[in-house]
Order: sequence, then C-alpha cells, then structure tokens
Amino acid sequence: MTSANSPTRADQAYELLRADILHGRIAPGARLRVEALADTYGLSSGVIREALPRLVGQGLAVATPQRGVRVVSVDPADLEQLTEAEIEVETLVLRKSIADGSLAWEASVLATHHHLSRLDLRSEDGEINEDWSVAHTRFHLALLDGCSNERLKGVASSLRDAGEVYRQWADRPGEITPEDHVVNHRRLCELSIGRDADAAVEALRQHIELTTMLILKDHRTELSTRTSSRD
Repeated sequence: MTSANSPTRADQAYELLRADILHGRIAPGARLRVEALADTYGLSSGVIREALPRLVGQGLAVATPQRGVRVVSVDPADLEQLTEAEIEVETLVLRKSIADGSLAWEASVLATHHHLSRLDLRSEDGEINEDWSVAHTRFHLALLDGCSNERLKGVASSLRDAGEVYRQWADRPGEITPEDHVVNHRRLCELSIGRDADAAVEALRQHIELTTMLILKDHRTELSTRTSSRD
C-alpha cells in the first residue's frame, strides 16, 4: 500500500518530464504527445495526462486548444516579465533568508557552493553539464532556504524552474566563461553568509538579468539573420 508521503506514478512522470525539459532533452516548443511519452517512460497514458497540468502550472509548458500541450518556447515579452518577477521575488526572499538564516543555513550555502565550484560547466561536447546544472539550482535554492516564509520560497522556486528553461538556451559558449560563473557564484555565496544583504541582493539582481541579456541578444541575432537571408 502506498503511503500518503510516497511518490505516485504521476509524481514520477512529472519529475521525468521536468528534468528532460530543464536539461534540454525535450526541445523548446515541442509538443508533449501523451502516447509517445508513455512509451518513452514506460508509464501509462493516464499517468502522463495527470502530470501535464503540473508542468503547465509551473510555467514549463503551455496548453493551447486544438494544439495540445507544448514546452514553452522563446518569447521575449514573456522572458522580460519572468525576469522582472524573478528579480522582485528572489531578491525579497534572499533578503529575508539573510535575516532569518541560521548557522545550518550558512553551512548549506557553503556546501552547495563548494559542490558547484568543483564541477565543470560544460561537457566534452560543449553542452551544459547536467550535473553542473543540477548543482547550480541547488545552490540558488540553498541561498533562499533561510527565509522563514514557505509561501514566498515556493513562488521563488516555481519562477526559478520557469527561468531554468531559458537559462539552458542562454548559456552559449564564449558569452560567459566558466571563470565568470565561478566568480559570480563565489561572490553571491560570500555576500550572503557575510550577511551583507544590500550587496547580495544587487549581485543576485545582476546575475538574473544576465540571462535575459544573453537570450535577447541571441534572439535579435537570429531574427537579423533570417531577415538578411530573405533580402
């Protein structure tokens, strides 16, 4: 018998889909076809259908009449709104985390940063290293975990998931070096455990804005290339 706290098949399906979307194994804008996904994961169609609304609710997918459910795609207007929301919420939660956080919180921030700093940003094929991506998310959530308001932390976590899809597209080789990532995350770690709330919040704001800058730059370049090819 499954206990109330045990993960269900729908939970399993959701986590598998979420991981594949966040790590780019399911392409942006791709349609989430129930039967194909059921075959891929070895789960029933009903379980997949139960998981899809959760992806929509977390901002990782969109449901459109007559078109089904699709992974979110690049939308500059949505990205700008998401960035604004992330900055407002995450900086608020980080400020409260610094105020509320215990010594155990400091230890968690240090541990997750240490783990992140020991991983390579990219795999041999030049793609984002999935282990690094997971550790990156854990570090950022650890920064926010000192906040005593669970509701705020939940909203921040949901926004970070939605932003992670865009981050996978933004991190182009040469745009920001592994060394830049190391410096940025070390600064966030040191300012946070040093309880310098104003400086930590400003560093986090700049860190979030960088993603938007890189994606919009890439999007404009792509549009310009398409326009030039038609001329």
